[in-house]
Amino acid sequence: MIYYFSATGNGKRVAEIIADITKDQIMAITDVLAENCMKQDLLAEKQVGIISPTYAWGLPSVVTDFLEKVQFKLSNDTYMFFVATYGTTPGMTGQHANKLLRQKNNREFNAFYSVKMPDTWTPMFDLSNPDVVNKKNEAAEKEMKEVAKRILSKETPKRMKRAMPAIVSPIMKRYYKQMRKTKNFHVDDSCIGCTLCEKKCPVNAIEMKDNKPVWIKEECTMCLGCLHRCPKFAIQYGKSEATKKHGQYQNPHSKI
Repeated sequence: MIYYFSATGNGKRVAEIIADITKDQIMAITDVLAENCMKQDLLAEKQVGIISPTYAWGLPSVVTDFLEKVQFKLSNDTYMFFVATYGTTPGMTGQHANKLLRQKNNREFNAFYSVKMPDTWTPMFDLSNPDVVNKKNEAAEKEMKEVAKRILSKETPKRMKRAMPAIVSPIMKRYYKQMRKTKNFHVDDSCIGCTLCEKKCPVNAIEMKDNKPVWIKEECTMCLGCLHRCPKFAIQYGKSEATKKHGQYQNPHSKI
């Protein structure tokens, strides 16, 4: 079984590629949380994987919530792996995920992997050039398949490429706390009130009022799924025009 969190399709694509090679099933972490199925009987599974994006060098709040609550029923020889998608660095995602798994399930991951993909944090990263984005995705497709083969062989790498030391953890936590403030979002007049953002928000932070999205929570997981999937690109983040200039993104190989 492979559990994944994905707002723009990157994580789901990794899960699909790995599952195709390892013959596993995949399940969205948001579905597990929504259905409150926190006891997962996986005794029949030979391997179990978690796939997460990297937010502010760490785990998204959705993945943290999942790992803090889920109880895995596993055999002693189950191979457990963690895969982080990232734009510049997978940060401390592996260390954090391993700590949470150990605290809740008294287990540790056997292996840690990472896949470099287009970074969807558009307040900083530019996704407006399709040629550049396509080249990154082409390279990522190859990397995913290499990771999948290593998982099939049950390799045990203990550190991801470009991982960061735990010493930066306090910085990461402060930065992510600020990132998650929903007051940073605004909606322009091109909004057509389609309700897609409300329906797809993984933490139910959006409600439609007067045919416009309103953020009803002070914080969200800050996946930017609402911004990237808006059919009119009406949702923006921050006071500058950076997100408007940097464009939208959805993985071209996976429907989310």
